[in-house]
Amino acid sequence: MHFKLLMVLLFGSIMTMTAQNSGSISGKITDKTTNEPLPYVSIVIKDNGAVVTGGITDDNGLFTIKNLPLKSYTVEVQFMGYKTFVTNANLNEQAKAMNLGTIAINEVATTLDTVEIVKETSTIEQKIDRKVITVGRDLTTAGGTASEIMNNIPSVNVDQDGKISLRGNQNVRVLVDGRPTNIDPAQLLKQIPSTSIKKIELITNPSAKYNPEGMSGIINIILHKNASDGFNGTYNGGMTFGKTPKFNNSLDMNFRTGKVNFFGNIGNNLGKYANWGFVERHDDIASRQVVNGISDNKGVLGKIGMDYYINDNNTLSVYTNQNYFSGTSLFTIDVLYPEGSASPNILQSNNMDGDNFNNTYNLAYKHKFAKEGHTLDLEANYNDSQNKQSVDYGVAIADATQTYGDHLVDNRQNTTVNLDYVNPLNEKTTLEAGAEARILTTDNEYHSTNPNIPADQQNVNYTYDMSIYSAYTTFGQKFEKFSYQLGARFESYKVKADFNRGQQGFKNDYVTVYPSVYLGYNFNDKNMMQLSYSRRVDRPSIEQTKLIREFSTYLLTSIGNPQLVPQFTNSVEVNYTKMFGQGSSVTGGVYYRFINDEINRIFYPNDATPDNDQDQIMTFGNFDKNSAFGFEVSANYKIFKWWDIQPAVDFSSISQQGRVSIQTSPDVFEFQNRKVDVNAFNARLNSNFRVNQRLSFLLFGFYRGPVNGVQNLSKEMYKIDSGARYTLLDNKMSLSVRFNDMFRTMRYGFSASNPFPQSGEFRWESRTVYVGLNYMFGAGKNRALQRKQRDDNTKQGGGGMF
Repeated sequence: MHFKLLMVLLFGSIMTMTAQNSGSISGKITDKTTNEPLPYVSIVIKDNGAVVTGGITDDNGLFTIKNLPLKSYTVEVQFMGYKTFVTNANLNEQAKAMNLGTIAINEVATTLDTVEIVKETSTIEQKIDRKVITVGRDLTTAGGTASEIMNNIPSVNVDQDGKISLRGNQNVRVLVDGRPTNIDPAQLLKQIPSTSIKKIELITNPSAKYNPEGMSGIINIILHKNASDGFNGTYNGGMTFGKTPKFNNSLDMNFRTGKVNFFGNIGNNLGKYANWGFVERHDDIASRQVVNGISDNKGVLGKIGMDYYINDNNTLSVYTNQNYFSGTSLFTIDVLYPEGSASPNILQSNNMDGDNFNNTYNLAYKHKFAKEGHTLDLEANYNDSQNKQSVDYGVAIADATQTYGDHLVDNRQNTTVNLDYVNPLNEKTTLEAGAEARILTTDNEYHSTNPNIPADQQNVNYTYDMSIYSAYTTFGQKFEKFSYQLGARFESYKVKADFNRGQQGFKNDYVTVYPSVYLGYNFNDKNMMQLSYSRRVDRPSIEQTKLIREFSTYLLTSIGNPQLVPQFTNSVEVNYTKMFGQGSSVTGGVYYRFINDEINRIFYPNDATPDNDQDQIMTFGNFDKNSAFGFEVSANYKIFKWWDIQPAVDFSSISQQGRVSIQTSPDVFEFQNRKVDVNAFNARLNSNFRVNQRLSFLLFGFYRGPVNGVQNLSKEMYKIDSGARYTLLDNKMSLSVRFNDMFRTMRYGFSASNPFPQSGEFRWESRTVYVGLNYMFGAGKNRALQRKQRDDNTKQGGGGMF
C-alpha cells in the first residue's frame, strides 16, 4: 500500500519577557588562540559575591542575560579547560543594556579539567516537553546496572521482575541514545552498567514529533560521550557485595583532531544474583510454593563512533552500539501440601541457559542553512538482535520423575530511516516537519519435549512483521510571555503475524492521526507553566501476542494472546516550575488520561490440563475504557552550603474495569466484569551532606504505597540507603561506598482473591554494599561538537527520536 506522507502546520517554545525596569548583559566568547567562538560557555552573574543568575553561550559563542535589576554586577566567564575571566558591568537608567563585546579567553596549562566530569549529585531540569536527570555519582553508586538505579529516579519504578513503569504504568517506551532497541526493557536495563549513563530523560507527554508508542511516555537513557580535543577519558569500576560479589566497569574515551572526532565507551557487569519467595493458597487446597533461584549473568555494552566535520554547515556522523549478554540460572519450585492431603508434594527445577546480542548501527547527516536554526537532518538506523534460550525442567511428583526441555531462538531486525526539517520562519515562528519509515521483522523458533502440552505446540514457528510509515509537522510561535506549539503525526501501520506457517495468525492495517498541543506561559524568568495534550498508542508486542510459552511451572504457564488489540490514550498534563536562588527549584505537575482497551496481565484456569485443576494460565487481555489521573512534585533545595536535599512524591489513580476469572463454585470458573480504582503513591528523598571539599555523605529514603489492582493487591515497599564519597589526586580520582537497604525491608508482597485466594512474597539481594572508583585522565581543551543535537542528548525535534 502506498502511503502519501501528510503534513499540517503547528509548533513552539517558551520565551521570557524583559521587564521595563530591568537590564541585560550580552557579549561573545572566543578562544584567544584560534579566535573561534566557544559554545556552551558558562556565564555567571554575581552581586557582592553571591550568584544571582547565569546562562550559557550558543553555537556562535553569543550570550544574553536578561531581566537583571539595575545595579552593578561581577561577570564571570567559566569554561572547562580555560582560565576564568572576570569583569564588571554597571546597569543603570542610562545604560540598561550592556554589551561586553568579544571576550577572548585563554586555555589553562593543566590538562585534567578537559575530561567530562561527573557531578557529585544528580540534578533534575524541567524542560518544555521533558524532565532531564543528569546522573551524578550518587546515582551511579546506587547499583551496578541501570535497573538498580531506576528506582531512585522520580516517577520511575522497577518491580521484582525488572519491569519498568513510569507514573505507575508499564506501558513506557525505553530508548538508548534516542534510539529504540529490540531487546525487552527489563533485560536491557540489567545489561547497561550504571557508570555508562550520562543522563536520563523522562518524556511524560511526547508531542507529535515523537513516535506515539508508550501510554505513560518515554524514558531515554543517554550514554557518555566525550567531546574534547586530544585524547581523554574516564574509568569507572565497582564491586557490589551481597550474597555473592558482583562487578561492573566502564571506560569512556575520546580523541579529537582537526575535522574528525572519535569516541568510544565500553562497560561490563557480571555476577550472581539470588531470588527467593513463596506463594500460598488460602482455600481447601492450602498449597505453598517455595521458590529459590540464582542467576549468573555476564553483560558487555560497547559504543564506538566518529564525527566528521565536512565544513561549518555539514556534518557526517556514524556510531554503533554493541551489546552482548549471557546468563545461566537455576530455579527450584517446591509445591508443598498439608499433611494428609491427597495431593503429593512436587519439586520442580528449572535450569536455564541464555545467550543474546543486540547491536545498533547508525548513520546521520546534518546540514545547516545560512539562516540561524534552519537545519535538515537525515538519519538511518539498523538494529539486529538474537536471543537464544534453553531451559531444562525436572519435575518430581511422589516417586515419579519427569524431565523435558524448552528451546527458543528469537531473531529480530529493525530498520528506521527518518528525515527532519526545521525552519525558523521569523524570530517568533518556527515550522518543523519530518517523515519516517520503520520496518520490523521477527522470526521465532520454539521446540519442546514437554509431553504435557499438545503435540502441535511442541514445535512452533512464529513470525511477526510490522511496517510503519509516518509524517509529522509542528508549528509554533513565542511571544513575550506566551508560547504555543501545535502538531500532528499521520501514520500508516501494518502488521502480520503467522503461527506455524499458516495454521493461525492475524493481520492489522490502519491509518490514524496523533495530534498534540503545547501551551507555555512564563510569569517571569523564574516561574514557568506548561499545558499539553497528546494522543498515543500501545500496540500489542510480539511477547504479548505469540503463542509460545514464556515460562512454565506445574501451577502456572505464561503465554501470549494473539487476539489483543491496540490501546489508545488521550493525555492532558499541566506542569509548573519555580526557580530559586543558588540553583534551588521545585517542579509540579498534574495529568489526566483516558484509555481505550488497556492491555494488562490476566489469569485464568488452564483447561488444557484437566488432570491438574490447580494449573493457571498467565497471559494478556484488553480491559474496557479506563481513566487515570495523578500528580507529582519534585524539588532541589540547598538548605545550607553543606546540605542539600531532593524530595519527590508522585500519586496516580487508575480506574480499571475488565473481565477476570472468578471461582463461583469448587470446580467452576466464570469471567465476570470487575471495576476498581487503582491508587499508587511513591515518595523519595535524597539528602547530601558535604563535610569538606573532599568528603561527602548521602542518605536516601524510598517508599511505595500499596496498590490494589483488578486481580491482586500489591503491598507497600520501602528502604533506606546511605553512602559516602572521598576525592583525591586533585579531583582526578574518587572513592565511593554505598549501603543499600540498610534495614533489609525491601520485598514484593501480594494477595489476591481471583481466580484463587492466594498471597505471596518475593525477595532479592536488596541489602548490598557497593564500593566504587572513578578516575579521569586526558589532555587537550574542551571543545563542544557542532553536530546534531541528538549527540548533546537534548534533541527537541524529529521523527527519529521516537
